Amino acid sequence: MGTTIENLILAVITTSRDKVGGGSPIFYAVDEQELQSLSFTLEKILDGIAHEVNPNLFIIVRH
Repeated sequence: MGTTIENLILAVITTSRDKVGGGSPIFYAVDEQELQSLSFTLEKILDGIAHEVNPNLFIIVRH
């Protein structure tokens, strides 16, 4: 029987270093293209769902 993490923010991806903080892993992108690429790659790796909070910030969660 395996253990899964649910209902938590698994990762934060942003282009704004000064606007985020907390206990989840934070990935910094240099531009919007890298932001989207990182978000969708991490979504697959973490088996979660990417949500765009604003144009400069995505979060990966598992429901």
